[in-house]
This record gives sequence, structure tokens and C-alpha cells, in this order.
Amino acid sequence: MKMRKLVLTVALGSAALLGSMASQVQAQTYPNVADLTAFTQPANYMSLPGVLRLRYLQASGRWISRDEAVRAAQSQGANVGPAPTGAAPAAQ
Repeated sequence: MKMRKLVLTVALGSAALLGSMASQVQAQTYPNVADLTAFTQPANYMSLPGVLRLRYLQASGRWISRDEAVRAAQSQGANVGPAPTGAAPAAQ
């Protein structure tokens, strides 16, 4: 009986670990915004980092920071433009 509990505990723990690892891998995939132009109807009149953040939220249920969205959009070749007025300078 104790052996069954141990085997069940190990199996459930392994499944939980694999599930959390899969969600981390998924978190690295960002929606493509490179084919959009900022502040146009296809972009829902939003900046490209804003579009990326919203689409990522809808797909994953998790918000990402604007800095992370800017980096992701730039890595796709999108022109993200300058930081919005009043934005804090990027940390270096």
C-alpha cells in the first residue's frame, strides 16, 4: 500500500513538472506583428508592442512588460518607433 502511494506521488509530481516546463517553453513564443503597421486599423490603432502584448495575453493569459514586447517585436523586424512620451528611460 505504501509503495502504491509512493509510485502515485512520483507519477503526479513528474506530470506536474513536465506541465510547468511545457508552459515555460510556450511562453517564449510571441505573436507575429512584423506584418502590421502601427496605429492602423489592422493593428487596432495600437502600437506594435501594444498589439503584441494584447495578443500574447489573449493566447497565454499572462501580461508581458512593454520592454519585453518591444524586444520581441524588434526581433521580428517590426519598426516599434520611440518610447511613448513620459516613459521612463530604459535601464542600461
